[in-house]
Amino acid sequence: MKPVLLNNREQNICTPIKTQEVVLKYIKNYLDHRGSFSARILARHKEFWQDPDCENVRNTVMNIDDPIEKWKNAKNWQRKLSNKYNSRKFAEKHNCRVAQLYWQGSDVDEINFDLLPENYVIRPTIGHSAKSVFLMKNHYNLFDKKTYSSDDIKRVLKQAIDANSNLEFLIEEFVKSENGEYEIPKDYKIFCFNGEVGCIVVANRISPQKGTCTFYTENWEQLKALNKIFPEGEYERPPLCLNEMLTQAKILSKAYEIFIRIDFYATDKGAVFGEFTPTPGLGCRFTKSGQKLLLSYWDKYCFGKI
Repeated sequence: MKPVLLNNREQNICTPIKTQEVVLKYIKNYLDHRGSFSARILARHKEFWQDPDCENVRNTVMNIDDPIEKWKNAKNWQRKLSNKYNSRKFAEKHNCRVAQLYWQGSDVDEINFDLLPENYVIRPTIGHSAKSVFLMKNHYNLFDKKTYSSDDIKRVLKQAIDANSNLEFLIEEFVKSENGEYEIPKDYKIFCFNGEVGCIVVANRISPQKGTCTFYTENWEQLKALNKIFPEGEYERPPLCLNEMLTQAKILSKAYEIFIRIDFYATDKGAVFGEFTPTPGLGCRFTKSGQKLLLSYWDKYCFGKI
């Protein structure tokens, strides 16, 4: 088939439309990221990930027995904890509960699915927004509502690894909810500032990109929406393991030293560590009240820190 060429009249019509789309995208990006808290998050993202050595730092494999001096032997060493394998080890080092690890690596042909339980989770060691995550319940992925064979999963994982040679995958325990069910777990996202809790965001997902959020203080008093990434949900009771979750978050936050969002799950075994998120949402769509609250904690407990 020959390529379709636009005549001059058609080009003159299309060019303003394309220009308008670019302008609207620019305006949306500006509106999503305006505010001082958003500016700090974007500045941190730039310093963390535009450094030519960033991937070497992030993908330095750490072990639970490594002395803390080895963990902190690089500039912006916290980047090591954006690798989810390292973050597991760091949490374990600080006596926090993590999901059981069944397999870890990049050679997906080595995965013996016959040895895995019926329900398990697959997630990449690097990445965000639940990309390439499988919540497998008897061959069914709760996230994208599709059924996968073992070969289907291997094919998807190989494509991701081909696109990023630094990538590995973790196959972990699918933790049950507090009432003992296998379901998409609630994310308890705790915004922490050098050992202090600024707020708790509870995300109820129905897929990686859809769900609702509610917002609470450390004492579980409901707050107005702090960001608009997901629609605001209804008030819900605190998890049974809230005190354990907060204790672990404060310990990890103090060790992390700077602002960090720490994600947990409330399970039938208690609080389970999820991951560290140093640049949540790239600072996108935080409300005025959210910006004000988070900046007040940052300036009080992490003053002058990235």
